[in-house]
Amino acid sequence: MRILALDLGKSKSVAYTVDTATGECGFKTVRTEPAVLGRLFAEGRPDRLVFEIGPLAGWVHDAAREAGVRQIEVANVAHEAWRWRHTRRKTDRVDAVRLADLSAAGQLPTVHVPQAATRQWRGLIAYRARLVARRTAVKNRIRAILASVGETMPRGAGGWTHQTLASLEVLARSLADVGPEDLWRGELALELEALAHLEAQVATVEAKLDTVAEADQRVARLRTIPGVGPRLAELLVALFDDPNRFRSGRQVGSYLGLVPRQFQSGAMDRHGRITRHGNPLARALLVEVAWLGLRWNGRLRAIYERVHRGSRARRKVAIVAVARRLAVFAWAMLRDGTAWRPYRPAETPAQSRRAGTEAGVLA
Repeated sequence: MRILALDLGKSKSVAYTVDTATGECGFKTVRTEPAVLGRLFAEGRPDRLVFEIGPLAGWVHDAAREAGVRQIEVANVAHEAWRWRHTRRKTDRVDAVRLADLSAAGQLPTVHVPQAATRQWRGLIAYRARLVARRTAVKNRIRAILASVGETMPRGAGGWTHQTLASLEVLARSLADVGPEDLWRGELALELEALAHLEAQVATVEAKLDTVAEADQRVARLRTIPGVGPRLAELLVALFDDPNRFRSGRQVGSYLGLVPRQFQSGAMDRHGRITRHGNPLARALLVEVAWLGLRWNGRLRAIYERVHRGSRARRKVAIVAVARRLAVFAWAMLRDGTAWRPYRPAETPAQSRRAGTEAGVLA
């Protein structure tokens, strides 16, 4: 087998080619450009291409497919097997050789690379989250400005109504027109302007996301789950992409970082906090919806009560369990093409699992 391993860089990349049958190998440095890499794939005709996941991985994967590369492996650099803690020498060539060696031995931890449209969808979802984070930072700064001069504003959402914002506009002044003692008014004006701009950007992005979601029946299917809105539904659809790539609900929980760390040695077997691997936005939304689901979703409430066992100390453990189960429900519905099955309170946990399996919702 002829393996081509690429250590990708922003401007240049190191290519390492090895023939596992003859042992013949060699290095080549190329520019990281679609046309250059396309020629490298076409001329080298590798049986397998190996490279790390990263910002460039998507278009490199597409270029390799267009060049006819049959096997493409994208290394998961977050995996324990790809750690460099005890490595004394790390270079681009060493990285490339390690990629090829792990791939040849069948020990390379890999990740799924979705189609270009799905990658763009994921990117827009992540961009909205960044815009919301910026908006929150601006709101916090506005509150801090007012607190520094003894002004107050309503707590929570009440601080951002049209009426409240109009009262803040009265306090604000152009920075060029204020004196030394009123500089805070100029800063407030700039922050209010930034807030209005971010609000418009968030609205524009959400309108586009809504349009994309309306054309995808999978998003509509997940929204049949009580408590699940468009943002979580679209994110799970984009992340799971092909639900058949997961063999079980356990893999789904691990993929999202919602399973506990395990420490085992001899007779000792201890479980710690969740791993937090995978997409942090998905975990945050799943936990948020899990809390909401306790009110609107009887099945999620039953899971929470079963894990909670009336102990305040187990509230966080229980809500993480609900979030993990919610993700598994969504995955099973996408895998089997089924809608949410209404919860019947008379069901025992075993009956709920059996009925859920029949309806395509693995409990």
